[in-house]
Amino acid sequence: MGVIGVQLVLTMVMASVIQKIIPHYSLARWLLCSGSLRWYQHPTEEELRILAGKQRGKSKKDRKYNGHIESKPLTIPKDIDLHLETKSVTERDTIALHYFPEYQWLVDFTVAATVVYVVTEAYYSIVKPSQEMNISVVWCLLVLAFAVKVLFSLTTHYFKVEDGGERSVCVTFGFFFFVKAMAILIVTENYLEFGLESGFSNFSESAMQFLEKQGLESQGPVSKLTFKLFLAVLCSLIGAFLTFPGLRLAQMHLDALNLATEKITQTLLHINFLAPLFMVLLWVKPITKDYIMNPPLGKESIPLMSEDTFDTVRLWIVILLCALRLGMIRHHLQAYLNLAQKSVDQMKKEAGRISMVDLQKMVARVFYYLCVIALQYVAPLVMLLHTTLLLKTLGNYSWGIYPQLNSDTPVENSLLPSSVYSESPPADGKMKVTVVQITMALGSLKNIFTPLLFRGLLSFLTWWIAACLFSTSLFGLFYHQYLTVA
Repeated sequence: MGVIGVQLVLTMVMASVIQKIIPHYSLARWLLCSGSLRWYQHPTEEELRILAGKQRGKSKKDRKYNGHIESKPLTIPKDIDLHLETKSVTERDTIALHYFPEYQWLVDFTVAATVVYVVTEAYYSIVKPSQEMNISVVWCLLVLAFAVKVLFSLTTHYFKVEDGGERSVCVTFGFFFFVKAMAILIVTENYLEFGLESGFSNFSESAMQFLEKQGLESQGPVSKLTFKLFLAVLCSLIGAFLTFPGLRLAQMHLDALNLATEKITQTLLHINFLAPLFMVLLWVKPITKDYIMNPPLGKESIPLMSEDTFDTVRLWIVILLCALRLGMIRHHLQAYLNLAQKSVDQMKKEAGRISMVDLQKMVARVFYYLCVIALQYVAPLVMLLHTTLLLKTLGNYSWGIYPQLNSDTPVENSLLPSSVYSESPPADGKMKVTVVQITMALGSLKNIFTPLLFRGLLSFLTWWIAACLFSTSLFGLFYHQYLTVA
């Protein structure tokens, strides 16, 4: 229990839960297999023959080449009176789904990491340990790594398609987001309240002081131009990864609106679609913070809340919008599954014939890629949620609406008494000196990577993910609404 203590025990317990319990009680599997999602089964060859008025006869007009029989592909009219049968998604059906293991792992690990984070936050609020590493940060970073890995894997598949234009779309949006990021990083903090400038200045000064104590002369670890260029490249990659999730979300949003019959459901769908825009506006200072801190209420200007309260409310709004998006996942997935019937209805309006195999593939393909669509829906949500959690922890914010003053004082370098150097027995001296050196090194790192730096960096990344998702969703809405042929 020495270095991490209770948190190490919590991590070991959660690792056991992931290995033993979650495979049997999986949230990812429950979201798909609870009975609310219904998928369209492709028609069999016999059903298509009956609808087309054909019978399987023994006399076939086959041609023989080199001793082999080559059959003509069986075709049916496109305007055939075909009605697809539906079936609830079951656990057995998920075996054939592409990317189902990746989807299940990402969702279930995110649940486990969120539970670890909540328990750790409760532990810190009650015990208030001062010399322990917050292990929930590692869990959140792992969740972000898995989400980025999944999005990267999905994006690479678009680059493997040679005939389609998916590769060009990804590259185009990547360059677009690179230019957009460079423009955003130029905007002063009077308009976009990230705190990047103050955070980077604090980081540079702390790093220079650390290097001077080590006897090294330096102008800083990295220049501001290099720092912003690195951020712009990172932002372009994130934008490229979120391109097709945003485009897909727009199509599912339109289909879900047509599917919804209740006003409350339609309202929630609209709020869910505009959720990234609300997140973006939370960091636009003239629109939100200036009106709250200096509301135009006559001659006197009375702030509605303090800055700490505003920062806390902003975190809660992002988390609540993420919870809303998770709650609307089934409406979007069902809207996607209805594309099978929609494709058949579109086919009936066309003239000509289609092979039975192509028709079966057209219907079956929708269900087999269900988990790919689920990943494109869940992965950005996971990234938004856990960057927000990291922002709270590393930025030294509070969950209370009326938070107490946060202690932003740097961690003391001498966390252990200095007497260990002189009064310790020779046998234990080396071990204790090593512990003190490690502790002092961690304290020095905390003095360099301060909450002020993490506030600026994580605020910007949270804002950027929401901005990319809304930009691509808005473009997808315009494309599916006006550019596609009805």
